[in-house]
Amino acid sequence: MKAFLKNYRQSPRKVRLLADLIRTKDVKTARMLLAAAPKRAALPVQKLLDSAVSNLQTKDAEENFFVKEVRVDAGPTLKRMMPRARGSAYLIRKRTSRITITLEEKNQDQKVKTIKTSKNLKPTT
Repeated sequence: MKAFLKNYRQSPRKVRLLADLIRTKDVKTARMLLAAAPKRAALPVQKLLDSAVSNLQTKDAEENFFVKEVRVDAGPTLKRMMPRARGSAYLIRKRTSRITITLEEKNQDQKVKTIKTSKNLKPTT
């Protein structure tokens, strides 16, 4: 199931930090990560995740589904001008984002990927 957020008024580069955080996680873990994230985009992305879950129309969505794909694309850019010296103008780009979350059901034999931390990595020699 998919959910879309269009024309969110924050740059895609900043929103992608949260998208990378929840990609391939199950729904319950993704909600916890977004609730604890100290970023401005955490609340809109969390609401979008809740919207994708409500689109499923099943009760056991948190246990059986995971975030398959999170896409953050550039939306339309608002162009504004700032006055500069000697009558010139400076272009200010106010960027927007389009966020897409796709959920997929977990199979019994399919495991959800986890992020490797420094504890799990083997030292290179």
